[in-house]
Amino acid sequence: MAEQKKIRVLVADDCEIVRCGLKAMLAGTEIVIIGEATTGPDTVKFALEHEVDVVLMDVRMPGGDGLNALGRIKLEKPEQPVLLFSSFDNPTYAARAVALGAEGYLLKDCPREKLIQAIETVAAGQDLWTRDELRRISGALATPRVAAGVEVSLTKREAEVLRHMVNGLTNEQIAEVMHISYETIKEHVQHILGRIGVTDRTQAAVWAVRNGLM
Repeated sequence: MAEQKKIRVLVADDCEIVRCGLKAMLAGTEIVIIGEATTGPDTVKFALEHEVDVVLMDVRMPGGDGLNALGRIKLEKPEQPVLLFSSFDNPTYAARAVALGAEGYLLKDCPREKLIQAIETVAAGQDLWTRDELRRISGALATPRVAAGVEVSLTKREAEVLRHMVNGLTNEQIAEVMHISYETIKEHVQHILGRIGVTDRTQAAVWAVRNGLM
């Protein structure tokens, strides 16, 4: 009987505890961790230079987040399976992941069996997006204005607010980071949605990704 082929995985996460936990969870399976990365650029470099069956990558990492790394990997190796692995159940992150071509978005508190099955599924060339997950973001992905590549002129401040929105920050968090009032941020967000021609933050995030602004 032929020996079952190992699934080669690159783990990208800046938290050592998470990386060690994944090693323990995957021990004794047909999944082997062939590399580790702690930053976005290191993840991209390893994925492009090695034969990897699945990139298992955190969303938030130093030196460029996992979503930016996802975009760069897919640009150079469109067929490379990438599974995002995050602590944040954030529809904006999920929308960006879909728009950038990820095969799935998995939460870190998922059971061991679900993680193993997810890696096996993605390695086999399938994605993990369920009907419910896609329904959450289908409005954003199907919005004609989002998909049309319409040129929109944003002010420097509006562009900065949009970047924070795409990164999943709330209005309160954006106000704190930018050192301006919450009410001013609310006005900027409404202006941005109106200029782009969308109705919510998730649609704005997809628009920003598809128009190369993030």
